[in-house]
Amino acid sequence: MDKSVAKCILKLSRRQNDSWSDVETVEDVLSNILSRLPVKCLIRSKAVSRLWHKLISSPYFTKLHLMRSRENAIYILYPYMDDIKELHLVDGDGVTTEIITLPGFENVSSLSMICSYNGLICFTIYPWFPHLYMRQPVEEDLEILICNPATREIRLLPRGSPAEQELGIGVAFGPGTSDYRVFRFFSSIFEKPVVSPQCEIFSSSTGTWRGIGFVQQYPMGANHVFFNGQVYWFIASEEDHSTPGSILSVDMEDNFKTIELPEEVTAHSFLIILEGFLSLVAVYDDDLIMDVWMLKDANESYWEKKCSAYIEHAVEECIDSVAGRNNEFFFITTEHYFIFNTDRTTWEQLYLQEVFGQDSPVVFTYTESLLPCS
Repeated sequence: MDKSVAKCILKLSRRQNDSWSDVETVEDVLSNILSRLPVKCLIRSKAVSRLWHKLISSPYFTKLHLMRSRENAIYILYPYMDDIKELHLVDGDGVTTEIITLPGFENVSSLSMICSYNGLICFTIYPWFPHLYMRQPVEEDLEILICNPATREIRLLPRGSPAEQELGIGVAFGPGTSDYRVFRFFSSIFEKPVVSPQCEIFSSSTGTWRGIGFVQQYPMGANHVFFNGQVYWFIASEEDHSTPGSILSVDMEDNFKTIELPEEVTAHSFLIILEGFLSLVAVYDDDLIMDVWMLKDANESYWEKKCSAYIEHAVEECIDSVAGRNNEFFFITTEHYFIFNTDRTTWEQLYLQEVFGQDSPVVFTYTESLLPCS
């Protein structure tokens, strides 16, 4: 589809007549048309004329294209155990629309995808452990990369302060459209089970890290979501470090806050965005029930239960990854893939086993964009 649209535009652009010249002079009309095209077409379209190159490269057009793309968010899956590092773009029907190969990472065994927002992806080269009780000193230094899969741009961030333990990481986006900040939690001394957590922040606008010192709370690794100007992580329960006990949040002014969970949860719990709310998906192994909660008031830790549902295939499989979009979420178990509709409480199985085999991927929502990494 994108190829036919691109060919049509290129054909029109070569017509030397007054009608097309008139359209070109009206940049708003041209922006409105071009902003509906995929990034791949837009990159090729820069060669049409100086006007098109200037327009497509402008911050105004980048914002306009992003606004259009948000209306058609899809899912991005990354099977991090593969030797070939590939990103799979999958729509709500389970159809793979594109496979993007990441060059230069063939020999990187611990490349982890940790978030996706406005078309930018954050990867880390670091063996994150799924639970805190498995934490141990790692000789590898944490490396952080920001990538735009659509433009193929990759930025390796400068390394932060030396550390004995990497405790967690999260990415905030804003206040400008192209701005982002990386929160890194670490400990300079390895003492088990005592941890003295510190935090430092990387800013894309300055290109440097800034330490904010010791913090009272730290997250359970790298799993997080960004929503409405805040980053959210789970904090481990004091009784069981493999289970979430509360939520840690931080805003763009570096204000930290804890939010209580609506009920006790298990290790198979996930934070996602549903219908414009921070939401909690809690899976209970004993009765194979999943509860979905929406945070209505963060200041009061007030939650509303959206729905409960029986988990298909949960008896013999683990829940690996969850991502939300509108009123549905993508649900990955060890061997199965589902779309769950929260309004109808129905499961739709997707047949992606042949695509990924035993390499259970992580899943995030994805919006294509022209945003730069630097």
